[in-house]
Amino acid sequence: MSALVDAPAAALPAFARTRRLRRSPAIRSFVREHDLQATDFVYPIFVAEGEDIRQEIASMPGQYQLSLDNLRAELDELNELEIPAVLLFGIPAHKDAIGSGAFDDEGIVQRAVRLIKEHSPETLVITDVCACEYTDHGHCGVLIDGEVDNDRTLPLLARTAVSHAAAGADIVAPSDMMDGRVAVLRAALDEAGFTGVPVMSYAAKYASAYYGPFRDAAGSTPSFGDRRSHQMDPANAREAMREIEIDLAEGADLIIVKPALSYLDIVRAAADRFDVPLTAYNVSGEYAMIKAAGQLGWIDERRVTLETLLSMKRAGASRIITYHAKDAARWLRDG
Repeated sequence: MSALVDAPAAALPAFARTRRLRRSPAIRSFVREHDLQATDFVYPIFVAEGEDIRQEIASMPGQYQLSLDNLRAELDELNELEIPAVLLFGIPAHKDAIGSGAFDDEGIVQRAVRLIKEHSPETLVITDVCACEYTDHGHCGVLIDGEVDNDRTLPLLARTAVSHAAAGADIVAPSDMMDGRVAVLRAALDEAGFTGVPVMSYAAKYASAYYGPFRDAAGSTPSFGDRRSHQMDPANAREAMREIEIDLAEGADLIIVKPALSYLDIVRAAADRFDVPLTAYNVSGEYAMIKAAGQLGWIDERRVTLETLLSMKRAGASRIITYHAKDAARWLRDG
C-alpha cells in the first residue's frame, strides 16, 4: 500500500483531471453553469380583508396573511431585496357559491393591485385567477350536481381576469385547470381593451399533496371531494406536454409547472420543447418541509433551500415562484 501511495504521478495511467475546475472558490465560480439571483424570484402574497392583520400561517413559518395596511412595508422589503415580482392571492371576507368576490372590482385582490401600483409601480404584479379562495365550497368553479362545471366556470374566470387587468395587474395567471380557460381569458381581455396584458398559464398543474399548507393559508380546502377531476394525475408526463401545447395555442404567453421539486422532469421536458418563458412553482409543502427540518436542526436550511432552488433553474426554469424568496435573496446578497 505504501509503495502505491509513494508512486510518482508519472507511473499512473492517463486520466481526466476534472477536479482542476473545482480547486478553488474562484475557479468554481468561473465555470459555474447556473446561478441564482433575487431577480429570478416571484414572491407569493396572501392579502386579507380587515385591518392590522399580520397573521402567521402555522404550517408555513415565516409566511403571513396581510391586510392592505401592512402591504406597503412588505413591498418596501421586497424592493430592498431586489425581488421584482409578486403573485397575489386573496382572502375575502365573504364567500358564495360562484366565488363572486373574485371578480368584484372592489375585491381584496383588485384593491391590493391598485395599492401596489401606487406605492411601488416598478413591482411586477401577477394575479392568480381562480375561484377556490372565493367559493363557499372551496372548489375551483361553479358546482352542478356536486361536480365543477367547466363551461359555466369559464365566464366567471374571464370576468376575474378582466377585473384584475382593469385594476392594473401586469400579468394574469389562471390556475383553475378548466379546459379552454386560456382562450376564453385571452378573448375577454382583448375585447375589454387589455391586449397588452399577458396570460401566464398554470399549464401543467398536478393534483398534488404538496399543496396542503397553501390551503391553510388561503382558506381554500374543498368542503368535500378533491380536485383530481381537473388537476393532472401525478403519474402523467406526456399529458403535461399536451396541456402546455394547448394553452400556448390558445394564447398563453408564459407557462407554469406546479409543483416544482417532484416535477423537475416536467420542467426539463417543457424547457426543451417550448421556447417560451417557463416558471416553476416551488409550492407550500416543499417550503414547509425544508422549514420544519431546518427548525429541528436536521438540515442546513440555507444550503438546502439554495440547492433546491438551483435545481429548478438547472432543470430549465427561467423564474421561480417561491415562499423562500426573501430568505434566499438575503443569503445570496450576504454570501
